[in-house]
Amino acid sequence: MSNSPLTIAVVGAGGWGRNLVRVFSQLDGCRLAAVCDLDEQVLAEQRRQHPHVRCTAELASVLDDKSIAAVVVAVDAPRHHAVARAALESGKHVFVEKPLTLEVAHARELTELAARARRTLMVGHLLLYHPAMVAVKQLCDAGELGDIHYLYSQRLNLGIIRSNENAWWSLAPHDISVALWLYGAEPMSVQATGATYLQRVKAIEDVVFATLRFADGRLAQLHVSWLDPHKMRKLTIVGARKMLVFDDTLADEKLRIYDKGAAHRTGYTSYEDGVAVRAGSITIPNLIMREPLQVECAEFRDCVLEGRAPRSDGASGLAVVRVLQAGERSLRAGGAVMPLEEAT
Repeated sequence: MSNSPLTIAVVGAGGWGRNLVRVFSQLDGCRLAAVCDLDEQVLAEQRRQHPHVRCTAELASVLDDKSIAAVVVAVDAPRHHAVARAALESGKHVFVEKPLTLEVAHARELTELAARARRTLMVGHLLLYHPAMVAVKQLCDAGELGDIHYLYSQRLNLGIIRSNENAWWSLAPHDISVALWLYGAEPMSVQATGATYLQRVKAIEDVVFATLRFADGRLAQLHVSWLDPHKMRKLTIVGARKMLVFDDTLADEKLRIYDKGAAHRTGYTSYEDGVAVRAGSITIPNLIMREPLQVECAEFRDCVLEGRAPRSDGASGLAVVRVLQAGERSLRAGGAVMPLEEAT
């Protein structure tokens, strides 16, 4: 690993982008050199907080700066592709907030461009760097839960209501990335249904239910909504031996492992005798917590300096966009099952 700090520019410092500015400005081994945003009020705020960082509305001046090695793209999702492509073409390593792009073809283009240029392309799938979710992955891979039958996630709240994307594109990337990572595979098909209540003229869905079907029979069901009385960030995994619940709204005890299961027994004619249900203890693992965004940003730094692929690389981002686009096609088709191939 190089001893020189990684020189970084953040493009898009409003909304979530300000958090990326905060973390990269404090991260060991990094030097925040520039912040780029079209909003003068955003730039004024950044100048006050980071007086030694160059703040500009000119993207070209950032991309032409040879001293900047990496660009963090946190602009609105419709501009992800154009900004990320320009950064890669200028020779920069690139971190893009989720989703990577809004179209499969654009995501594939960025992935191939990064490979040809031998540059790191990383997507901000934050949950893949959450210490509790990393523990979940380790438990699943170690067979602690047995064969995984299905999982379901609930990402609900009252707000934030978007006017340029529906709840599917806004909220589901988190849980899609987790499902694909935990299963180590892409689904065969996506079926999504939703409804519009707040922005009927724009036909922007406030709530979406989606089912991802995998080739080996596993399921992943996603429920996303910004029109719900509950604030929920929960994932439930049902395995053959044990079951697990991750609740990110809890300050502690985010993981619970249930020693519960059910198995079919042969040689019996009645349901009661043929299915054996087992209930045991509940285990709450001790987790060493770190801010997931710090872990994620440190991963980008290390991957650039060490020349290795990140956990949420371009291929991972492409896979998530494939699912998102298939789900969007299913929504437009009234909930029809859409194979991923049709999304391309």
